[in-house]
Amino acid sequence: MSKELEEGLELALDWNKLEKAVEGTKGIIPVAVQNADTKEVILVAYINQLAFEESLKRKMLVLWSSSRQELWVKGLTSGETFELVEAYVNCEQNSLLFIVRPNRGGICHTKNAQGEPRNCYYRKIDLDNPAKLVNIDE
Repeated sequence: MSKELEEGLELALDWNKLEKAVEGTKGIIPVAVQNADTKEVILVAYINQLAFEESLKRKMLVLWSSSRQELWVKGLTSGETFELVEAYVNCEQNSLLFIVRPNRGGICHTKNAQGEPRNCYYRKIDLDNPAKLVNIDE
């Protein structure tokens, strides 16, 4: 990912993400991830059956990396892991909501100015000027 995309203050939505995510992957659905304590939505990702089963078995956040095409135990290398507290399915059973508790720090691979991991929704869209973003966790 480019630094400008991840840290810039210009809105540049990836309207082709879903096509890219399913291009080489069969059997994935979206999963919204919410912090159990703050109620903040901290990530939207993808999950396949294997990642779902591993999440339930381990009681931790396990996802499917659509970019790397592999099982993704969130935080395994960084230590920023997440306990799975609750899991919900939507009415059509084509998306999930995981309620998680961070064991340490934020969920995003990006870091704020203090070098701490943050949550993925760290830029707010300026409703008066939608092409501009405001970083709320610098």
